[in-house]
Amino acid sequence: MPLAFMEHFLLQAEDIEATKDWYVNVLGLQVGPHPDFKFPVYWLYLGDRDVLHLTQGGAKVTENRMKYLGQESQAVRGSGVIDHVAFRATGLEEMIAHLDKLGVGYKERQVNDQGLYQLFVFDPNGVKVELNFSASEVKGRRAGIMASELADQTPN
Repeated sequence: MPLAFMEHFLLQAEDIEATKDWYVNVLGLQVGPHPDFKFPVYWLYLGDRDVLHLTQGGAKVTENRMKYLGQESQAVRGSGVIDHVAFRATGLEEMIAHLDKLGVGYKERQVNDQGLYQLFVFDPNGVKVELNFSASEVKGRRAGIMASELADQTPN
């Protein structure tokens, strides 16, 4: 169940367009591909690696955002806008057994177009931690929520 590397962090922004523009224009990140979560997101890249994910924050997040990710803070300023940290990992079944043994709760999610099976856990400080496993490790499991099955709520 080793962790391979820090994958990304997610900012929940009041104005995701202005936030995206700042990271692109000031720090040189590039907008790149992302899964269709059916709620507003941007994935910003350094080279070929997505390192910063952006989504709508505050009090008016979409139902799909709440269903898929939840929301630990309605903050749109300060460190409360960091929704989670993510790690790429291997050993899905071993990790689930480990979490079960320790009594650590988790939520299972799946993003088919990224080939990811995800576990979401919380550290003792309430920080959400996302563990991303290759979908090829899934053996007969089905996530409680599949990104592909959420209703489309993207703005026109």
